[in-house]
Amino acid sequence: MKKIERVSKIVVPVGVAFLVAGIGAGGWAALSPSDSPRNGSEGITAEPVAAAYVGNPNDVATWRLPLEAYQPTATQRRTIGSARDGLIDQCMANAGFPNWTPAPDLPQLDGVSPMDSRYGIHDAQRAAKRGYHPDEAVQKEYSAAIAVGAVDQSGSDDKALRNCAKQTDAKAPQAQRSEVATKADAGSFLASMKDPAVLDVFAKWSSCMKAKGHSYAEPMDARNDARFHDPSVVTELEIATATADVACRTEHKVQKVWFDVETRLQQKAITQNQPSLESAKQAIQESVGKSSAVLSGR
Repeated sequence: MKKIERVSKIVVPVGVAFLVAGIGAGGWAALSPSDSPRNGSEGITAEPVAAAYVGNPNDVATWRLPLEAYQPTATQRRTIGSARDGLIDQCMANAGFPNWTPAPDLPQLDGVSPMDSRYGIHDAQRAAKRGYHPDEAVQKEYSAAIAVGAVDQSGSDDKALRNCAKQTDAKAPQAQRSEVATKADAGSFLASMKDPAVLDVFAKWSSCMKAKGHSYAEPMDARNDARFHDPSVVTELEIATATADVACRTEHKVQKVWFDVETRLQQKAITQNQPSLESAKQAIQESVGKSSAVLSGR
């Protein structure tokens, strides 16, 4: 039995703070209304940058930061993944490995959207039940998918799989995450935590938590407490901490203040990197178009 080379479907969620750990805040200044892009003294408005979208103001998971417009969406990834899986499956069968199957999709431990966990916990009901841990059913599904996808019982070899993946690239190329967008995304996150408005709301949150018996300097410190890292154990202390955490975040509008600051930072980054970002968006659209054609049999 051999490990499957994960070709297209599995992407393990990664916290944005760890994407580009070395990026500093120097290049990410906030964009004020007076900073709207103009073409010098001619007063001609430059190409518009992506605006932030906020769905339900009370549900952080529905919020969208500007740079999300330049990365593949979950729906786009599914379209591309489905097309690639089918092509590779057919190729592997033709190569003499009819029992080969793609690795299963992994459920999102970090939530239903990029914003669901970007700033930490925000769901009071989940906090009261699971603390900082993901939903129990999702965790079990994730572990099961890892166990099934980790072993290939078809007898295939790595060379055959690589060859099939290479052939598939021509018909349904993977949607590569834009390096510029990824770095800008990580940069805006790191820079936002040094913004005066965010530092102020962090201090208010910290005082609120201390009044409830929990000593943390910043919101992410509570989630990262080593005492809450056992994936199979949710303690009463964790639930009490997470419940207080959500209450203090809600009282001081931590997520909204943080989101507004990072929105300005990302709009500035988009203005500075518009050509590269538009090129990345076009590449994603082309990949989705080819994948859709494969799925429709064209």
